[in-house]
Amino acid sequence: MHGDAHGLLIGALVFLATAVIAVPLARRLGLSPIVGYLLAGVAIGPSGLQVFSDPARILTVAEIGVVLLLFIIGLELQPSRLFALRTAIFGIGAAQLVISGVAIGALIHYVGYGFDWRSGIVAGLALALSATSIALQLLEEKNGLNQPYGQRAFGVLLFQDMAVVPLIALMPLIAPGTHEEQSWWEGLSQVGLVLLAIGAVVGAGRYLLNPVFRVLAASGAREAMTAAALLIVLGAGALMASVGMSMALGAFLAGVVLSESSFRHELEANVEAFRGLLLALFFMGVGMSMNLDVVLANAWILVAGTLLVTGVKAVSVWAVFRLSEGTRADAVRSATVLTSAGEFSFVLFPLALGLGLLNARQSDLLAACAAMSMLLGPPIALLGERLARRLDPPPDARAEDDFTEARGSVLVVGFGRFGQIVSQCLLAQGLEVTIIDNDVEMIQSAGRFGFRIFYGDGTRLDVLRAAGAERMRVIAVCVDRRETTDRITEILRANIPTPQIYARSYDRTHSLSLRAQGVDFEIRETLESALRFGEATLRATGVDTETARDVVADVRERDYERLLRQEAEGIDYGIRKPAAPEPLVAPARTAQPLNPEAEDVLRHETEFSG
Repeated sequence: MHGDAHGLLIGALVFLATAVIAVPLARRLGLSPIVGYLLAGVAIGPSGLQVFSDPARILTVAEIGVVLLLFIIGLELQPSRLFALRTAIFGIGAAQLVISGVAIGALIHYVGYGFDWRSGIVAGLALALSATSIALQLLEEKNGLNQPYGQRAFGVLLFQDMAVVPLIALMPLIAPGTHEEQSWWEGLSQVGLVLLAIGAVVGAGRYLLNPVFRVLAASGAREAMTAAALLIVLGAGALMASVGMSMALGAFLAGVVLSESSFRHELEANVEAFRGLLLALFFMGVGMSMNLDVVLANAWILVAGTLLVTGVKAVSVWAVFRLSEGTRADAVRSATVLTSAGEFSFVLFPLALGLGLLNARQSDLLAACAAMSMLLGPPIALLGERLARRLDPPPDARAEDDFTEARGSVLVVGFGRFGQIVSQCLLAQGLEVTIIDNDVEMIQSAGRFGFRIFYGDGTRLDVLRAAGAERMRVIAVCVDRRETTDRITEILRANIPTPQIYARSYDRTHSLSLRAQGVDFEIRETLESALRFGEATLRATGVDTETARDVVADVRERDYERLLRQEAEGIDYGIRKPAAPEPLVAPARTAQPLNPEAEDVLRHETEFSG
């Protein structure tokens, strides 16, 4: 027992140390972290240093990471999002997968190595999938997600993610020797059990889970929310597995059902850490299970095959994008961004091996081909961008950029009185806004008035990322407490520097602190309302409207100038130093009005925090 615990600890330390080394090294070499994990797995597996001799045990645990990944993909598939990208997802995406899959499958079938029609279908469809992590990284680096071709490419990736579940379900149906004689009643009973399990997952997601989440959120126990998230994913997966379907299908279905929940971002953030770690373990397990002897013995065939598969896939994607009314340049960009084999190919190949659709040698060769295509992804995308620039028409001949397909780009953190007014302004203009708040009662009340708010703690980096902070143009921090605002702005500036940050400040000192942190805009929560109140009071005393407006404008301007001077010289700017003691008898008070300079000095002396 002690020896097993010691061995488990050593294994965990080796795994963590290898992951810490592999990812920065892969990044420095311009490679995807997935490639780093695969190579690290080869290094510590049976074909390398032999630290781990049984990769199958590791993959059994690590496959939970794939289940969590499918749950997160399901969470991203809100009906509204699917509808907005329906053409790109179900039109271009389906065409790309079918055309690329058939072309690659036919190529592999006729190349030899014993591939029959079944293994050709599996290999073609698996290699037709694209690496979501690599493609999104390449698109973000080129700001492609805000352009029409990037939106179409994202739609293709989304369809591929959805297609994984049907592909997993398809494999047992075409596997040899799995069609035993089954009575009509047994088949009907099996279908009924599957439908009953699906109904249980959908029913629990729609009517049971949200009340449970509200209770847990109100308790303030963050670990309970994390446990609930894992319970949902694994529970849905186990339920579907018990009726003969895959755990991945159950997790995906649970994610889709909860995609419209106000707790979606919180669930995603709680699952993300486990998903990332287990997926890293999964890819390292895949690397460990690779037979390096087979790979080295077929090195030249693998290199040629990888180049050929990449070329066929690029041409297929290019043709689909050209037929979808994309420009030549955009078709080239999309084709070269989507050439890398997808992460799920490393899920499909072992599954096909276990079902007898592939033999061990074929599985090793295909996994190596997929990994090599990931290595080629970034340099091919760079070449594609250079070619696309040559195909672009001259700047003066280009049509105006079309941003009609761009998604919402504002994240509002905090939905109190201040955040509600800000959100109303944005929504009145027709902007799509993501709003997060951690007050359960506020979320319920706002829902009755038609507002859609997600539950989430804005002081957590994982929640901000799950809410899409990295792709936002503006993040409006509208929370009530000064400490919370400071925490959120610090997190954003340190980890997500791209979006503009607009912040609500508590008082003058807080405004100066926020400006020092580098926010793009700040405003004291009472400043404008107090100025409007002062203007109305002036009019009530008999001052005409124009004069009252000019006085308030002057006060606003001098306040801003003073803020700039205090930012440069310190908060004590404008405060008089103590003068000599006043005489015991004060001089007679004058009835003359103070001049503007005296008023300004007086305002400095009497202003403490406004």
